[in-house]
Amino acid sequence: MRPEARCVLAFTFGFFMLPLFLSAQWLEPAIAVGDQPSALAWNSTDNKIYCANFGSSDVTVINGESNAVIITIGIADGTGALVYNADYNKVYCASLWSDHVTVIDGAADTVLTTIIVDSIPVALVYNHEPSDSKVYCANFWNNSVTVINGVSDTAITAIAVGDGPWVLLHNSTGNKVYTANLNSDDVTVIDGTADTVITTTPVGDEPHALVWNALGNKVYCTNWADNNITVIDGLSDTIITTISVVPGPHALAWNSNDNKVYCTNNDAITVIDGITDTVITTIADAGGPFALLYNPCNNKVYCAHRLGNYVKVIDGAADTVITTIQVGIEPIAFTWNSIQNRTYVANVESDSVSVIRDVIGITEGRVLHVPSKYYSTIIIDGPLLIPEGKEYRVFDITGRFVEPARIPRGIYFVKIEGQVSHKVVKVR
Repeated sequence: MRPEARCVLAFTFGFFMLPLFLSAQWLEPAIAVGDQPSALAWNSTDNKIYCANFGSSDVTVINGESNAVIITIGIADGTGALVYNADYNKVYCASLWSDHVTVIDGAADTVLTTIIVDSIPVALVYNHEPSDSKVYCANFWNNSVTVINGVSDTAITAIAVGDGPWVLLHNSTGNKVYTANLNSDDVTVIDGTADTVITTTPVGDEPHALVWNALGNKVYCTNWADNNITVIDGLSDTIITTISVVPGPHALAWNSNDNKVYCTNNDAITVIDGITDTVITTIADAGGPFALLYNPCNNKVYCAHRLGNYVKVIDGAADTVITTIQVGIEPIAFTWNSIQNRTYVANVESDSVSVIRDVIGITEGRVLHVPSKYYSTIIIDGPLLIPEGKEYRVFDITGRFVEPARIPRGIYFVKIEGQVSHKVVKVR
């Protein structure tokens, strides 16, 4: 495991200098898992990675520090989507062909219960609002979303949505859940407290993916057959604009540092300005760009190329390719371990998970204020301090509410008196 490159940078602010030692990505030994790994999730409480293996109908549990396989948990037919409930340390796995969701204890890695849902559950999302703690399950065949209580793990209700719900997203600012409906070409907006439909927003043909821009409170929806992206206002749930892109828009990722949205296309990656909602650049690539992941610690975007069997690493500031890393056969899914700063890649046809490590170390100083054109950024290696007497909330990069005293290494946003005050980078 030899780093490809090494450099030393230094930022000077006021009367002290803080050197940053950056090492480029390198590939750690691949992890053998079950047949056709198709989804990944990271357990931030116990530092474990869960891999859903569609072909063998089981879930492989991986130690996030050693990368050793801990156990393989048998699940019903067609294991697919995964989501982690950080508030109660549970992992939920949707079984495509058996129409239920299995709940796994995140500490013991044993099955707690099985919840019956509607036909063909294809997507999961967690509502992490403190008063809610619910899991939403999109059921493709029945055109419904099942709402699961995240404490008792019982089904609360099933919400009728559009035709062919395909993907889910939670907007923590408005506590709303969005479902993109593949066949009816619209997005259903659900109230995350009442679990009722607020509205249905028409989008383009075959909506495939959703991502939330927390800074602008906007939802982006790729329309695969129309070659465009619909931008939805997260407050009014009305369409702001439609962005034309190159053919085959599929996956999305949001760069929180530079406020950009990345979109995979058939033969390219499109980069969009998160303020103006215009295309900044298009990165050509014939390797079949498929899945995306944003690493906020290093401001890099990872793109899995299903046809080329590699991952491209993109600089989130310059939007240029830093390196290309060969992985297993048909990489299709990511998750990120913020403690070790590792990116995990599920290779569906080689029955393996590739592990990419990207190291960043800070050797001097405890707090660094970094200028930003959007907000103040603070790098810390100790506790997160919040001003007394202020109403505040802390969110991770997915928009999940977190307790400041318990945050692991990673990127967080602090809202004070209802406004995003600053970004926090916790390095250890």
